[in-house]
Amino acid sequence: MTFPSALTSFSEDQVRPFIGQRLDVFLAAALERSRTHVQTLLKQGLVQLIPATAKVSASHRLRKGDSVSVQASPELPTDSEPTGEAIPLDIIYEDEVLLALNKQPGLVVHPAAGHWSGTLVNALIHHRGAQLAQRGGRERLGIVHRLDKDTSGVMLIAKTDEAHERLAKSFADRQVKKLYRALCWGVFRRLSGECRGPIGRHPQQRKKMAVLKNVGRGRTAWTDYRVLQQGKSGAEVECALHTGRTHQIRVHLSHLGHPIWGDSLYGQKHMLSDGTCPTRQMLHAAHLEIAHPVTGKLLVFDAPLPEDYLACRKRLVGV
Repeated sequence: MTFPSALTSFSEDQVRPFIGQRLDVFLAAALERSRTHVQTLLKQGLVQLIPATAKVSASHRLRKGDSVSVQASPELPTDSEPTGEAIPLDIIYEDEVLLALNKQPGLVVHPAAGHWSGTLVNALIHHRGAQLAQRGGRERLGIVHRLDKDTSGVMLIAKTDEAHERLAKSFADRQVKKLYRALCWGVFRRLSGECRGPIGRHPQQRKKMAVLKNVGRGRTAWTDYRVLQQGKSGAEVECALHTGRTHQIRVHLSHLGHPIWGDSLYGQKHMLSDGTCPTRQMLHAAHLEIAHPVTGKLLVFDAPLPEDYLACRKRLVGV
């Protein structure tokens, strides 16, 4: 089967961390769509599995060596490539094969339903033109990993396919150190701890992820946390990720009874006595360490905390 044009492709390296997972579950998370939408794409024959020896079905379990391609769904514009837009970028580091930036809150990473423009990819095209890795497909030029729209902080961008492949492998093999800062609601009983609850799609609310009781239905997820500052209503915590599941920190902290302040999906509208309530989740990817994809030298990146985070932290914990 040959697709006519716009494809979103997931290489063998991108699929490898999801071996054993159902194809429709993987695509729902990767495309940020509902499983119902993904199953429609499958029924319409818009999903291609390589090698083609396996049946392309929702229940197919991803295997070693699999790669997946998805033809653009009907609402995806196919008549033009993403274009460059003059959106400011806070670049921390840049060389011939990669760049690291401090993503601002409110910026969608790549074009998708409802966000065909004004994304980080549009900004990167304006900044680098054609010098971006192509492996992720035209909507994900250069993107190695992602942050949620309202999460700020360190992101890595690959300029070459070789760099993309090696960086993606480092993430898949858990050879990356990632530290996040978060403002959480409530008083922690312990100053440090961990959550190892398996994460999967919420059984009733399909836009959410959840810690699942049935271990076989979720994917192993591990987050360490330590309280940096504790206030009367909430705390600032540092989280270390040992795995990289969708919404992992947001899900785990909510599961522990301390949702991230401002996270309307996994918490509720908590408001201080003075009326302060964030308009986004107060989560920031503050620190990242990874080996350079060419030289192997250790790269260490730190992203300053954004102004709205600092203002909310002062209100919540007085610092």
